[in-house]
Amino acid sequence: MNLAGRIEDELDRLRAEDRFRELPGIGGRSGRFIHSGGRRLLNLSSNDYLGIGDDRSFLKSYLDTGDETSGRYAMTSSSSRLLTGNHEQYGEIEEILASWYQRQGALVFNSGYHANTGILPALSGRHDLILSDRLNHASIIDGCRIAEAPFRRYRHLDYDHLESLLKEAADSARQVFIVTESVFSMDGDCADLDRLCELRDRYGAFLIVDEAHGAGTFGQTGQGLCEASGCTGSIDMIVGTFGKAFASVGAYGIMDDLFRDYLVNTMRPFIFTTALPPVVLGWSRRALEKQMSMDSQRRHLQSLAERLRRALAAEGFAVQGESQIVPVIMGSNDKALLAAVRLQQEGFFVMAVRPPTVPENTARIRISLRADLSWDDISRIPEILKA
Repeated sequence: MNLAGRIEDELDRLRAEDRFRELPGIGGRSGRFIHSGGRRLLNLSSNDYLGIGDDRSFLKSYLDTGDETSGRYAMTSSSSRLLTGNHEQYGEIEEILASWYQRQGALVFNSGYHANTGILPALSGRHDLILSDRLNHASIIDGCRIAEAPFRRYRHLDYDHLESLLKEAADSARQVFIVTESVFSMDGDCADLDRLCELRDRYGAFLIVDEAHGAGTFGQTGQGLCEASGCTGSIDMIVGTFGKAFASVGAYGIMDDLFRDYLVNTMRPFIFTTALPPVVLGWSRRALEKQMSMDSQRRHLQSLAERLRRALAAEGFAVQGESQIVPVIMGSNDKALLAAVRLQQEGFFVMAVRPPTVPENTARIRISLRADLSWDDISRIPEILKA
């Protein structure tokens, strides 16, 4: 069979298993609402957890400060950072990040995917070992696969299993890297950073924590779960993103200067890509500074999520998580798809998440809450799903 025939067979199989994906038609956003299929729906599939991306007055205040002659708001960098793309705003935002986390250095990347597929391959070699939580994001898994170092996955949040792997590697691996998300993107549950830091110290490991869904949503100033756990200074490298609660695009790493210098010289997704445009860097800085004082919104967000989990559990649903991400496990793919359609019919933009994004038989709807929502906005969801 030729290539086209094999691909057509594979697509037919995905359709038969209710795994076939299509790009949704999105007509635009207006505050908490999204326009899809000619309808106005409450947006419960966004990672704009603090609502900054839909704050039109904040956006207008940023755009009104633009000065085209200065180049600070240029729409393109036209080059990599190692050539002409290293605009002065990179230095400014990295200085703010390092000071905020009280660490030596920070490095801004084009995306969280770039960060996670570049950091581990740069730092590790074939004599090392990477230990990754089994439910880490695909970008982390891809980084593990690209790296020359062998990698093993420990059972999700099972730190006894992780410790057994650390003991096995004690006499064979030159350096062990532990990598985990802080808030897991599909389950909404949280890593035990205190335990991970303890294991890091005991076995001399190098700990990398991805705060993609924790930054902005946890911690008094929004650093993430590392701040809420009091572990910021004990984590070797913290990765965060501007593309979620900070309502922009790009990502960052918090680390000592030694590792920053090394990544600048060896990290392929950093070296061989066009830099972010200055207009994006300026917006990221403004959003970053704004969210630092949004602790009341963070507390409201987590309280709202906990109330929704309780209401769903009271109706008999299997609900996971302890964050602003509330997954409702439906089991089969067709049930998850039907639940999403029903919620959309009732005015809620919610999408079904199916394997291979999540494990077999755990298809779900994934509700992403925002700080600009109230209980009245979402209180009907448990009743709709039960019906």
